[in-house]
Amino acid sequence: MRILFLGDVVGRAGRNAVAERLKGLRDDWRLDFVVVNGENATNGAGLSAAHAKGLLEAGADCVTLGDHAFDQRDMLTFIDQEPRIIRPLNFAKNAPGKGA
Repeated sequence: MRILFLGDVVGRAGRNAVAERLKGLRDDWRLDFVVVNGENATNGAGLSAAHAKGLLEAGADCVTLGDHAFDQRDMLTFIDQEPRIIRPLNFAKNAPGKGA
């Protein structure tokens, strides 16, 4: 199994790089699964629902978050609707979403 983990996609430049290059990387390397760390993808401060959708549409199989997980308020509700968004496991048990 071939897995690609893209660490810390930051801001518009990072999102654009993923959108422009991920399909080619998937094809060239015959990737089975792609994980994108998107916790700074919205202006370096969290991840908005719209930008999460963009990363998933670009070909990410899941998007991980970190300590900025809920800097963008719409992620508080979106994370429960989108199981491919993963927050840190060490958040409070009652925090939105699922951790890993």
